[in-house]
Amino acid sequence: MKLLEGKTALITGASKGIGRGIAKRFAEQGANIAFTYLSSVEKGEALEKELQASGIKAKGYRSDASDFAAAEELIASIVEEFGSLDILVNNAGITKDNLLMRMTEEMWDSVININLKSVFNTVKAATRTFMKQKSGSIINLTSVVGIKGNAGQGNYAASKAGIIGFTKSVALELGSRNIRSNAIAPGFIETEMTEVLDEKTVQSWRDAIPLRRGGSPEDVADCAVFLASDMSAYITGQVMQVDGGMLT
Repeated sequence: MKLLEGKTALITGASKGIGRGIAKRFAEQGANIAFTYLSSVEKGEALEKELQASGIKAKGYRSDASDFAAAEELIASIVEEFGSLDILVNNAGITKDNLLMRMTEEMWDSVININLKSVFNTVKAATRTFMKQKSGSIINLTSVVGIKGNAGQGNYAASKAGIIGFTKSVALELGSRNIRSNAIAPGFIETEMTEVLDEKTVQSWRDAIPLRRGGSPEDVADCAVFLASDMSAYITGQVMQVDGGMLT
């Protein structure tokens, strides 16, 4: 039997990169998938068709998770359309890197809103459904940068560190209702975003990782499948590092 057979998952920001990898892995494991995208409309529509072709129910929603009312509306639409919601994966995120001296208020606010407030919005909106069902798995994508910090990424690091504190608090609040809350902290993952970087730089990053390679979206997706499935039924409040040993 497939690990996520009959479950419904929502994955935010799934049109590319890690989110897309998670959506595809979840579909392989039998989950029905709702996902969001914002600017990448064509990629979102293509993913919807690709997931449907694998024989599961899939629907893409153009929605901004950092908007509180939009998140509530999104969750209500998914529960109505799919009949339930069992897994929530908060993956949507952006970077607006700059040294603190040069960082504008807008750079700070937009990263905190999209990366951190969106997690509050979707988890709060999904909690009622999870509590009624007395089950649910929340998976929030943080980053190794949220654990160790990074020069030029004060806003991003703060948003990702905030996700860790929030994830652990939710685990404590909702554990008695059989709702689990965990985070995944990816390290250097090779996606469309890293393809544009200088190969020499990328290779130097790979060489500094104990496993001597960058991660793939599938590496993160496999961890997400584990946390979404009943295999991790006694795991909550944890941060799983998928980083090849980078932070050891």
